[in-house]
Amino acid sequence: VTKLNRTIYPRLYPCLLVNPDGSTINIKYHEPRKILKLPIDLNALTDEEKKARLTQFQPKKKTVIEEDFEDSFDIGEYSHLWKK
Repeated sequence: VTKLNRTIYPRLYPCLLVNPDGSTINIKYHEPRKILKLPIDLNALTDEEKKARLTQFQPKKKTVIEEDFEDSFDIGEYSHLWKK
């Protein structure tokens, strides 16, 4: 926003800063990064929004699918294909 009043300028890289509300600002950053995202203030959220954000970070439960099927394979039908 302001001018750097220095005789020797440090190396600054262009970067995109994303605010919690989704607005973006182009800034100069001391590290070569493409995008920076500011964290959300949890104290400003409602109870429902807090619960929704906390459930995003919990591990998902894995569902175990067991397939139980009847096997009607008869090995005697293919015995003529084997050499004796």
